[in-house]
Amino acid sequence: MADVLLDIVAWMTTLPSVWAYGLILGIAWLENVFPPIPGDMVVVFGGYMAGLGLLNASLVAVLATIGGTLGFMSMYYIGHRVGVGLLDPQRYRWLPKKRISRVRERLQRQGFMLVAANRFLSGLRSVISLTVGMAHMHVGKTWLWSSVSSAAWCILLTIAGVVLGENWEIVSSYLQAWGGAILGLLALFVIIQAMRYAVSRKPSEDSEG
Repeated sequence: MADVLLDIVAWMTTLPSVWAYGLILGIAWLENVFPPIPGDMVVVFGGYMAGLGLLNASLVAVLATIGGTLGFMSMYYIGHRVGVGLLDPQRYRWLPKKRISRVRERLQRQGFMLVAANRFLSGLRSVISLTVGMAHMHVGKTWLWSSVSSAAWCILLTIAGVVLGENWEIVSSYLQAWGGAILGLLALFVIIQAMRYAVSRKPSEDSEG
């Protein structure tokens, strides 16, 4: 991915400003659909270019926000369509439909906090958007909170690019560390939940025996 990033930013410096803006918008969208694309770093580089006077920082943040929100909602739509099929009683009968329904209902009540935090959860954004789509969460509220999340994150990245200047690549190491911490916490959460599930099932199994 490092080589891809270098190719993209090298290309950006040769483009007219209008095309550079379009590239930021497009990559911000693609980064949600194809997570390996280094969308965050392209926004940081856009901030660096803004610091040089080649781009407008506000426009970089706005376009990145729009692209990120559209990407989130694209995956939401896919999850929405897939979710209908998963819950069809005549299909995928091996799936725990009741459990999926309970998770879906819980997300519909409490999932907007997750949507609001999605941009700060590196590595989980596509998973979150697919999941909330499968839960058929309210479209308008999902749009709103995904926009708020995207705006806050993109503003921070743009400011980082402007402030760091030629050292803009430093952000990459911080983002990698942050993403690793998030995935580590997720793994710990899954392990704890699996242990709780195993413990809760054991008494019922003993009683049946």
